[in-house]
Amino acid sequence: MKDFWHWWQHIPQHLDPVIFGIGGFKLQYYGLMYVVAFVVTYLLVTYRLKHEERFQLTPDQVQALITSMMLGVIVGGRLGYVLFYNLPYYLKHPLEIILPFDPSNGFKFTGITGMSFHGGLICVILFSWLYCRKYGLSLLEMADLFIPAIPLGYTFGRIGNFINGELYGRVTSAPIGMLFPLAPGSQLRHPSQLYEALFEGVFLFVVLWSLRQRVRMPGAMLALYLMGYGTVRFFIEYFRQPDAHLGFVLSSFSMGQVLCLLMIGCGASLLVYLHRRQRIVINSC
Repeated sequence: MKDFWHWWQHIPQHLDPVIFGIGGFKLQYYGLMYVVAFVVTYLLVTYRLKHEERFQLTPDQVQALITSMMLGVIVGGRLGYVLFYNLPYYLKHPLEIILPFDPSNGFKFTGITGMSFHGGLICVILFSWLYCRKYGLSLLEMADLFIPAIPLGYTFGRIGNFINGELYGRVTSAPIGMLFPLAPGSQLRHPSQLYEALFEGVFLFVVLWSLRQRVRMPGAMLALYLMGYGTVRFFIEYFRQPDAHLGFVLSSFSMGQVLCLLMIGCGASLLVYLHRRQRIVINSC
């Protein structure tokens, strides 16, 4: 058993986040995981379209919505990180928001680092709404179609974080802890990326996928996702290391926890609104 824990604790030290490099350009597993996430989401959504008569959507519309979501993740994730996590810095270095180069060092390629899940979620909903409005689709119905598939795709993003050795957890004395090369010091830390992959991804997917045909109130899946993800992420944040430049932003809560509380509140409010709206519609019939 001792040999197992030794192997387990040193896994991050043997992972190379780079698949291959050409000159200053490097293709990393993190970017590949984003592609895998969207492919998995697409396959699950098309599976639902073939086996459930509830949704009327063409393959082209699914692809267009997936494309809108990809743009939302990239744009919202980046802007969310800038606004929520490091606004003072980017006000002084605005070019670094969109340029994958360090202009102070001869435009050295650095990649764009720093993405926010909550910012990405906001823009995914916004971009999807714009598409649905343009083509006369119901955003709530599209959410019911896509939401049960999204957590499984999201799992791969967290695996990408783990391979990168980023977003590591807090210091622990438990043997489940790992040694992350990018973390300060040489102490064991919670592999919080794997916790998130398991609970925000696999666990939430199992719950929402099992409810996909039982919950018939339009938009309810979006409300359940907001509350479910927010709750799971809120507790996992107790194992995740807060950003060094932020620390705890509200009492003992991290920025991620504050955003998750807002997310839970939005989900609960949406569920109450949808329930009241459905009751009004039924009473008027």
